[in-house]
Amino acid sequence: QVQLVDSGGGLVQAGGSLRLSCAASGRTFSSYAMAWFRQAPGKEREFVAVISRSGSSTYYADSAKGRFTISRDNAKNTAYLQMNSLRPEDTAVYYCAAREVAVTTPGLYRYWGQGTQVTVSS
Repeated sequence: QVQLVDSGGGLVQAGGSLRLSCAASGRTFSSYAMAWFRQAPGKEREFVAVISRSGSSTYYADSAKGRFTISRDNAKNTAYLQMNSLRPEDTAVYYCAAREVAVTTPGLYRYWGQGTQVTVSS
């Protein structure tokens, strides 16, 4: 019953930046680890980044390290993904997801946003 709405995608040139947002409903946002996944056409959904319930720890896929930053504002019930130095291979639909404990496997997440398209042109 956790509802997530992700937004902030768009078209950007290689080397540019985007900031994705994930707004969660309810008053239990801080009970959930928040993650970002992405899915490119013809590809399986893959892990991008995750942040713990308190925001004290983060973990990134190798493809995101050094370029992406996940954060959260529990007072606003919102998680973010700051994406810098974007590459064409980052093009995908990006989804936020929530579960009680942070993991990197998409099949273990019960709650998902609707997805937001990120397109990086060469």
